[in-house]
Amino acid sequence: MTIGKGKRPRDPNQLAKWIVEQSTAEREPETPAPAPPNLSAYMAAMGRKGGIVGGKRRLVTMTPAARKKAATKAAQARWGKKKIDSET
Repeated sequence: MTIGKGKRPRDPNQLAKWIVEQSTAEREPETPAPAPPNLSAYMAAMGRKGGIVGGKRRLVTMTPAARKKAATKAAQARWGKKKIDSET
């Protein structure tokens, strides 16, 4: 009927039985991982690390044409906005 965790049966009756079994199965309660003592400092360090690695990796993987396209799009977003004149 089912193979592994994610494979669901195609037959509607078997699928209904599978759904009921999945929804009513008793599972052990999950215990959350202990939080570090200073959570905000930990999250800030993770974000900093991801930003440092991400920019360098993106620079290496992008072609010069892709970099130019991204820079042009960013410049248009920054400087290409039209000002709305309000007549009051």
